[in-house]
Amino acid sequence: MRRVNRWLGTHRRLWRVVRPFLESSPRPRLLDVGCGSADIPDRIRRAFSRPMLTVGVDLKLLHLRAAPPEIRRVVADAHALPFATEAFDVVVASHFVHHFDGSDAAAVLRRLYDLARSALVVDDIRRARVPYLVARWLFPVLLRSRVSRADGVVSVRRAFTPRELAAAFAEAGVPVRIRRGFPYRLLAVAEKVA
Repeated sequence: MRRVNRWLGTHRRLWRVVRPFLESSPRPRLLDVGCGSADIPDRIRRAFSRPMLTVGVDLKLLHLRAAPPEIRRVVADAHALPFATEAFDVVVASHFVHHFDGSDAAAVLRRLYDLARSALVVDDIRRARVPYLVARWLFPVLLRSRVSRADGVVSVRRAFTPRELAAAFAEAGVPVRIRRGFPYRLLAVAEKVA
């Protein structure tokens, strides 16, 4: 995923969105759920101008073992996150929410939103024919891991359309702004009004 995040510009896109929320906090706290090896929270942490509590959550310890030591690593299920309401300024979920369907996606989005003091930011794939074809044809050539190749194709197939993602947020009772991005991305920002 590190390579995919670099190719897709995920680090820059998320940094631009989360930066104002983190800068407005006297003691900034960032949570990345479904963080894998934590390349996204690490890049945000390194770009930030002052100390910040940075926590990465993943279901698989194997993924977290590859995370930088500066990231606080927590093995947990997204349905049972061990944090208090509004424990973080910003909660990020990148390439993650598409793993959940219907009401399950809404429940996860609600929980992530509740953990954020300022905003929940979701960056994910937009389902369309072109990314699916790219995944089928190029992932076997570009990605080394058999698991990554297979998961990549499945992820593109399971991705949301803008309308579906908006419906999941609506079912969760979470107000959101969703933007399309290049290439075939959805960026959803659920900001809390102070």
